[in-house]
Parts: sequence; C-alpha cells; structure tokens
Amino acid sequence: MKVVTYNLNGIRAAVGKGFYDWIVQADADVICVQETKAQPDQIPILELEALGYKSYFYSAQKRGYSGVGIITRIQPDNVVMGMNIEKYDFEGRFIRADFGDLSIASIYHPSGTSGDERQNFKMIWLDDFLEYVQELRKSRPNLLLCGDYNIAHKEIDIHDPVGNAKSSGFLPEEREWLTKFLDHNYIDTFRFFNKEPDNYTWWSFRANSRAKNKGWRIDYIMATKSLEKNLKSAKIWPDAVHSDHCPSELIIDF
Repeated sequence: MKVVTYNLNGIRAAVGKGFYDWIVQADADVICVQETKAQPDQIPILELEALGYKSYFYSAQKRGYSGVGIITRIQPDNVVMGMNIEKYDFEGRFIRADFGDLSIASIYHPSGTSGDERQNFKMIWLDDFLEYVQELRKSRPNLLLCGDYNIAHKEIDIHDPVGNAKSSGFLPEEREWLTKFLDHNYIDTFRFFNKEPDNYTWWSFRANSRAKNKGWRIDYIMATKSLEKNLKSAKIWPDAVHSDHCPSELIIDF
C-alpha cells in the first residue's frame, strides 16, 4: 500500500496546477490532503472518481479555511469525520478511514504564526490531540497519522535552526511535544528510513526559498510502533509543485 500526505494550500488552486495529473503519476492507494480550503460541493470529485478514487472531505465551518480529506482507491470499511471535539471539528482538522485493522487519518495541526492567541490554541490542541489518539489506539491500535504537524522536530528538519529558534513551528515547547509524542511509541516514518539533511516539505513563498531549498520538514506520516515491521520505504516528493508544501510518501505492507 502506498500512502501519501500532502498539504495542498487550497485544493482548487492545486487542481489548477495539475494536481489530478500528479495523482495519476503518484499511483498512490491513499492520499491524505490538508488545507483544502473548500466545501465538499466545491471539490471536483467526479474527476477523482474517473481516476478510480473515492474521496471523503471534512471541511471547516469557515469557508476557504483549513479542511482535510482522504482520497483512496481502496474502499474503506468506515470513515469518521472529526474528533467529536467541537472547537477542533469547527475548523475541519481530522478525518479517519479504516481499512481492516489499519486506520489512516488526515490531520491538519494548527499554525501559531498569526500571534499568541493561535499559538496558545495550538499548544492546547497538541495535548488534546495526543490524548485523543492515545484513546483511539485502544480500539484502533494500528494507526497512520498523516498530515501537516506545523512543527519541524530537530535542527536537521529546518534550513536555519538558529535564525528560527523563536519562530512558531520550531519553538522549544513545540519540539519537546513532538519528542513526547514519538516517545508514546510512534515512528516518524521518513526518518525511520532517511537520516540525511536538506529534506523539507514546506518552503516560504518569500525570497525564492524553494529554489534555494530553504525549507522546513513539517509534514509527517507517523505510524504506531505496532506497524514497524510493515514499513517498507519512505520518501519526499520535492518536485511536486502544486502547493508551498510537497508530498511525503510511505510504502507499507499491510
């Protein structure tokens, strides 16, 4: 099974830049998307069906904001929209699909870059999210938690760790949370296979950052430790340019 996560920064804009053509090239079984910025009736799902994919989208109440989705050519047994936590579900941040004993979630973690209020919201979300997925593991122990975490974990995951030491997305408390999260028996699947620097999934639109590869790795496919023996390979697609992010891929034998 090939699983991909991709923050599209607007699915309609990404489609206009060839996202559906890329889906054919990627040949993925499950594609988790974030920041769709669209209501379900604004997404051209018939074109996805023509490519052989079912799609499930969970949008924010606020139009043109946030939103997550799962695009899959494997029929899920069950799809769960949201976390049953109103303040997060209002923003369309979590959707889960179950495939037999495997569950795959598409998650859009909040950004704190707009100021202290949203940074505080982000930190509360992070603790609530960990509590939620830990409870979920009791009934669904094999999880892939895919999405934009809006945190670069270690210095290797960001082009300028010194200059960004006080930037949201690389704050000590955010990085500590990600370490704590992984310590709960989760695997950063890209780092499981690849220890090399200069691998990023997001670049600012400013200062020609992408061409200079001045980026951050903030998009992850996290797997529960129970799936370690099933992991086969992982990579990043930096040449996919439908967004300011790029896709991350995991091959899993399940």
